[in-house]
Amino acid sequence: MEREITEVYYGNGKGKTTLALGQGLRFAAQGKSVIIIQFLKGKERRELDFLEDLDNLDFKIFRFEKMDTCYNDLNEQEKAEERTNILNGLNFARKVIATGECDFLLLDEILGLMDKGIAPVETIIDMLKQKDESMHIVMTGRWLPEALKPYVDSVTTLTTEITDQERE
Repeated sequence: MEREITEVYYGNGKGKTTLALGQGLRFAAQGKSVIIIQFLKGKERRELDFLEDLDNLDFKIFRFEKMDTCYNDLNEQEKAEERTNILNGLNFARKVIATGECDFLLLDEILGLMDKGIAPVETIIDMLKQKDESMHIVMTGRWLPEALKPYVDSVTTLTTEITDQERE
């Protein structure tokens, strides 16, 4: 069995989730199981749901947030409520890793949990320490804490450069 890695796609550029999703589709097309856990996106972001309907692919998508809008657009009381839901999602991710429930795990926008103070970096590190070598993990977000780097095998930084064409 091939040793699988832990990857991070981060930066201010567009396409982090799309890139990670492509990796997941590659795994699913090989008959492997894929779990996606999305954080900080709210219930309205359902553009990936069609993947669960594709025949012959083992694709599962989970979101634990209850509010319709994304986390950044919530008031303080709503954010407090949503933090509990997000932490439930984080506990689910920990369980998926500990039990080896899938071959490919996408933790979409998990890096934002550390950036927003919802989860400390130590929580994510402890989770990654439980990873079996047979599971491939991809984490996405805008910011990557230095303390997390020793626990990942590959870091891809996406940046978007505005050209003169786009400004017009």
